[in-house]
Amino acid sequence: MPILLVLCLFGLNLFAQNNELKPINEVNDNNPITDSIPNLALEADSLSSINDSIPQKSAGLGIDAEVQYTAKDSIILSNGNPEKGESRRVFLYGEAEVKYLDITLTAACIELDLDSSLTYAYGIQDTAGVVTGLPVFTDNKGSYEMKTIKYNFKSEKALIEHVVTEQGEGYVVSSLAKKSPDDSFSIKDGHYSTCDNHEHPHFYLNMTKAKVIPGKKTITGPAYLVIEDIPIYPIGIPFGFVPTTSSYSSGIIMPSYGEEQSRGLFLRDGGYYWAASDYFDLAVTGDIYANKSWGIRGASKYKKRYSFSGNLSTNFITNIYSEEDLPDYRKTKDFSLMWSHRQDAKANPYQTFSASVNYSSSSYDQNNVSSIVDPNKLATNTKRSSISYSRRFDKVGFNFSANLLASQNTRDTTVSFTAPDLTLTMNRKFPFKQKNKVGSKESWYEKLSLSYTGNVKNYINTKEYELGDKAFPQDWQNGVKHSVPVSLNLKMLKYFTLTPSFNYTERWYTKSTTKEWDEDLEEIVVADTTSGFKRVYDYSYSVSTSTKFYTFYTPWKKLFGDKVDKIRHVMTPSASLSYRPDFGDEKFGYYDWFEYYDPQQDSIIRHDYSMYEGSLYGTPGRGKSGSLGLSLANTLEMKVKSQRDSTGFKKVKLIEGLNFSTSHNFMADSLKWSRINMSGRTKILGTNINFGATFDPYAIDTTYNGAPIRINTSHYKSTGQLARLESANLNFGISIGSEKIKKWMEKRRGEGDDETNEEEEEEEDDYESPLDRIDNVEDEFADTRGQKKATVLDDGYTKFEFPWNLSLNYSFRMVNGDFDKEKMAFKKKVTSDINLNGDFSLTPKWKFSFSSGYNFDRKEISHTNLRISRDLHCWGMSFNLVPVGRYKSYYFSLNVNSSILQDLKYDKRSSARDNAGF
Repeated sequence: MPILLVLCLFGLNLFAQNNELKPINEVNDNNPITDSIPNLALEADSLSSINDSIPQKSAGLGIDAEVQYTAKDSIILSNGNPEKGESRRVFLYGEAEVKYLDITLTAACIELDLDSSLTYAYGIQDTAGVVTGLPVFTDNKGSYEMKTIKYNFKSEKALIEHVVTEQGEGYVVSSLAKKSPDDSFSIKDGHYSTCDNHEHPHFYLNMTKAKVIPGKKTITGPAYLVIEDIPIYPIGIPFGFVPTTSSYSSGIIMPSYGEEQSRGLFLRDGGYYWAASDYFDLAVTGDIYANKSWGIRGASKYKKRYSFSGNLSTNFITNIYSEEDLPDYRKTKDFSLMWSHRQDAKANPYQTFSASVNYSSSSYDQNNVSSIVDPNKLATNTKRSSISYSRRFDKVGFNFSANLLASQNTRDTTVSFTAPDLTLTMNRKFPFKQKNKVGSKESWYEKLSLSYTGNVKNYINTKEYELGDKAFPQDWQNGVKHSVPVSLNLKMLKYFTLTPSFNYTERWYTKSTTKEWDEDLEEIVVADTTSGFKRVYDYSYSVSTSTKFYTFYTPWKKLFGDKVDKIRHVMTPSASLSYRPDFGDEKFGYYDWFEYYDPQQDSIIRHDYSMYEGSLYGTPGRGKSGSLGLSLANTLEMKVKSQRDSTGFKKVKLIEGLNFSTSHNFMADSLKWSRINMSGRTKILGTNINFGATFDPYAIDTTYNGAPIRINTSHYKSTGQLARLESANLNFGISIGSEKIKKWMEKRRGEGDDETNEEEEEEEDDYESPLDRIDNVEDEFADTRGQKKATVLDDGYTKFEFPWNLSLNYSFRMVNGDFDKEKMAFKKKVTSDINLNGDFSLTPKWKFSFSSGYNFDRKEISHTNLRISRDLHCWGMSFNLVPVGRYKSYYFSLNVNSSILQDLKYDKRSSARDNAGF
């Protein structure tokens, strides 16, 4: 036979070091083959590939499919001696691999018995006692690692020592297991754990006996918990069932239990999860308390690839306080609705649909307090919701949008709805622009442009408890508005831009009102409401111009040194002149009047009013208006020498913006000047500073009943001061940290990249809410749990790292308060607060974070939150504390990180509801 001749030529010794796959059923030699130099890896034989031109089925093998094998080190064939009971064997050494159908077995060493269909695989122990090349058995159900395995190709059964199978988020480890033909495992004295340290897991559920069906479930008999090799027999179960399906499936959600002083014993978050399809799911959970308080929640997620995705959740809770028949007994009912819908950008480039709904009863956030108080919810008084649809018609240049809007103030229970809000806009058109024009120069009339905006809206603003009594559309404000702006952009005297414009606005209403004096109530009341189509229009003319002035200063070197080259001041003045006719004239029919006798003044008073007062889009202005608007914007920059910049200089902004604006109405009979507004922004040592103020140029007097009123006398003439301060604001925030200081030091040493540093400085300008940082720290900690390791230096010592972040934010507001008649001035009402938050890590496993503040107006500490987290590899420990305030509480938790064992935990908490006066 060909194989026998080859073996004789090579002295019956065969060594192989290639990765070619060999069929076992091609081996057909009765002469024994032995290795003359055992345990030594020889060079590859050029004729080591054994191929029979006519493959034959091995006698006694009992299998029809081809078995392929390979080894990196050597392959030894032994025909054995049948008379002595020795069977034919193949020995594979060094990254050995055997394939049969969809089964793959790899190990450092593999022995194949050709007569009994058995294979035996094991690893190799080195001089340090470390076993490498452990067998890995892979089939269509998964991959399993073990110490040794005996597998029968014919019966598809196996006896395995120390098998490790990954089932979902957990691992099943057994010292001895038997594999059945259906790929299930029967194990004895095994353990189940989510810890990936298989040799010495930090915890596991010791199973006296169990059966594992890969990809489906794990069933166990009596089992008990073991933590750090200490068995805890009292925490045991008579049997267990762990589903391990690869796809999500429906099932019961087990509730958590506990006790509160105010509501008693409870079961929370228990319910059912429905895996409806690949496109959406639904979870329904509920709470129940001993004092008859209860709650129910529904949550669903949906997604269609390349089309849309979103989530929807709704909550309803009923809270009972105290006992019936007691004076402090009360019952509250609250609900919330949250919906987020996003359309994929690839779905349709011309139309979009989106939703962002966050609506709830006003007291929902206050009454629905969980174990961990969310400071963001407590600091939010306004909630906004929107459902939007938009469509572009590029061929005709129109855009359409439809919106449903809602806004609520949880502090005063005010709610407002806009349903619907329809808008149609036309892109700016240039009607006189020539299409087939020769040359690039345009005539002045070709720059004339116009556009159109149409809006239809229904709107209501009321209290939450009055919303159900409002009739639609009678009690809603509604109307249609058309706007047509026409403008012309011209260049004048090379440095000036001149923009004349004309604006036409028309409003359509469905009702108007008339008013009268009620002698019984002694006040002005609505006498009648007239329904019907009402057309209200107005128009105005304006012209504006602007330019820029650049001023350069050479600084005094004795004060600024040689590094400062120039200082540049940029001023951007702008002026606008506008005219609007008197739409209070009787010919327009927008205004009416009546006279009444006022006994307090003992005179006849004429009262003028608009018949469309309080309408959705307002009413045209009364009285002629010829107004001059003035504004001035300033920036101040410094040019400094820099060796790291390619130009040799870099720009430093001293004042990023300092703006002033006011206006003067030539046609007003009094109070022609408007208030003066000032705003500014700068950055000092990385700290963003924003400030602003409002000034009034007129003096104050009082009416007959002592109410303050502006008079047509300048404040300078009355008091000698240029203007009267009405309001002011100041806020700044500084954020520092170990990473920021490290980059700053690198920049000082010339190690950093200037472009990168400039981009980082721009990103730092984006404001981050102090209340968000504490949550971001927890998210970052969760993402790196079990991954972050200490850095070891070349000298063998651990590098000490102390990452930390600290931010400070201060805000100051001053407005007019009560009026002082003696001083003829308003008392100033000042409100200010400061917020401090930060985080630090003593070790890669510990995280500390905090957030607090102080309100100087109320002289009290704002919501304070302290958090401590510890990464325990497969476990996690956290402690949350609110030390002061209405929501004073704590929550300690020690739990398994894996969600499949989320109920394996220990927690201790106090509830904010148990505080006095909650």
